[in-house]
Amino acid sequence: MVVQAYILIQTDVGKAAEVAQRITDIKGVILAEDVTGPYDVIVRAEARNVDELGKLVVAKVQTLEGITRTLTCPVVHI
Repeated sequence: MVVQAYILIQTDVGKAAEVAQRITDIKGVILAEDVTGPYDVIVRAEARNVDELGKLVVAKVQTLEGITRTLTCPVVHI
């Protein structure tokens, strides 16, 4: 079973569109859109398991220039 999550991202001022565009090149990212509100970009991502999801966020997403903060929200099926 694949683990999916929404990653809520805050960026530097004026960097949302650039971050959303660059983040789509990361393997495991399904969708990235720039939005308004307390977060600047929302990403839908998937990985084989929670550990791989954590690696995707920490090693690939958070290292992109222009990102100041992330909040990862795993999808649950209740």
